[in-house]
Amino acid sequence: MIPVCHVDDLPSGEAVRLDTAPPLAVFNADGELYAIDDTCTHQDASLADGWLEGCYVECPLHAAQFDLRTGEAVCLPARRPVRTHRVQVIDGVIHVEPSPSADAVA
Repeated sequence: MIPVCHVDDLPSGEAVRLDTAPPLAVFNADGELYAIDDTCTHQDASLADGWLEGCYVECPLHAAQFDLRTGEAVCLPARRPVRTHRVQVIDGVIHVEPSPSADAVA
């Protein structure tokens, strides 16, 4: 589990980028916390820098959209999903448990 920040430090409608390998992004979408891979699958852009609307994030580069709940690309030009990751709040601190990478799956 990777500690991110105190839950009060991530207001609704905001995101934080984790400089992990690969980079992750944690979003507060109307009080619900979601974590996904931070890089758009269409082109190399940070989704944490995108626009959040409900449970969807729009890439700041070419407006591809992803569902934070599933990682699915819901709007072109992105066609491939981003990985989602488990989020847990422990003693007021947001933690992310990264999903295994596709390369690590046998």
